[in-house]
Amino acid sequence: MKKFIVETYYTCTFKTVHTLQDLNDQELSKIDSRTDGDVEVIDVKLNNRKTKKIGEKAEKKINNLDNNASKSITDKILKSNVKDKEKKPENFKIKNNLRFKMPDRRKGYIQKAQIGDHKVYLHTGEYDDGKIGEIFIDTNKEGELVKAMMNNFAIAISLGLQYGVPLDEYVDAFLDTKFEPSGNVIGNDRILSASSILDYVFRELAISYLGKEDLAHTPSIASSKSISNESTDDKFLNIVKNITSKGFVRSNLEEKLVDLSDVRINLKTKN
Repeated sequence: MKKFIVETYYTCTFKTVHTLQDLNDQELSKIDSRTDGDVEVIDVKLNNRKTKKIGEKAEKKINNLDNNASKSITDKILKSNVKDKEKKPENFKIKNNLRFKMPDRRKGYIQKAQIGDHKVYLHTGEYDDGKIGEIFIDTNKEGELVKAMMNNFAIAISLGLQYGVPLDEYVDAFLDTKFEPSGNVIGNDRILSASSILDYVFRELAISYLGKEDLAHTPSIASSKSISNESTDDKFLNIVKNITSKGFVRSNLEEKLVDLSDVRINLKTKN
């Protein structure tokens, strides 16, 4: 009767989780020396199996293999622990600063339009640099369920914008969606028709904040931009940019603003 031994090799992936009370440099410098972390096994994989006849030579080889395998496993575990400890604070910081919240006092505009027999009010909110960060959609003839769905849809879009989702992605996803109400648009000087409320909303946002003139049905009123060698980053333009909504002027500050600093008005009345 012959005896055989089966060697089985596994690859175990795990992580060490530490809890930080305060996120500061002092706590992060002590994380390498802490031993109170919770070990969580992520994955265990079976690599291969080997069958050998039991004997003196086989036992020596098995012992050598066990020693080498144990050393390599311990080295991998130590290296993975060091990498996890080095990456953990960075990932934690990124998660903490992932959402860019809107300022308490913000700029924006309200666009009223009528699609068929339904009135739609689009509210926007902007960051200090003019980028859009939130939207609100109000309707007048919809039921409570549809109003709630539109309100929560606008909140979801706003959260996505604050977490860094580009407005282009939303425009590509919801442009040309078709459902009622649809038809002619009244009250918007750039959009004459829409296949749905979402098509109208994101077409309006694309024109105002992304400058996509190809989505507009009418040419821009301020399309004749004067070509000059003067720099646009002067003091007057910077002041106006800080107090003007980028969406309201449809990103055309240089075309729509007029410098009246040299104009003098005589307000004296004749006796």
